[in-house]
Amino acid sequence: MLGENDRYCKTGGFDQDEVVDGYIVYNKTKDRVHFLNPTAAIVLELCTGVLTALEIAEVVERTFSLPQKPIGPVRDCLASLLSEGLIETCGIS
Repeated sequence: MLGENDRYCKTGGFDQDEVVDGYIVYNKTKDRVHFLNPTAAIVLELCTGVLTALEIAEVVERTFSLPQKPIGPVRDCLASLLSEGLIETCGIS
């Protein structure tokens, strides 16, 4: 289970290109292409090892002027990015 205090880093084994509605990401290791919507693109960019999962949810909340922190959706996004090998856990605060 993903913890709210976990920190994540990009794996670096992929190429990414910004498009109008998010990112196209090519995972070289798995030979797969991913289409990330704007929210997933922001979550991916925030995976620098600095912010916790909870802090990433707070940034998404502010960015999209949401009424509350999207903890569940951000957690789901992080889980998907992890399972696809685009990010990895890089520390727990």
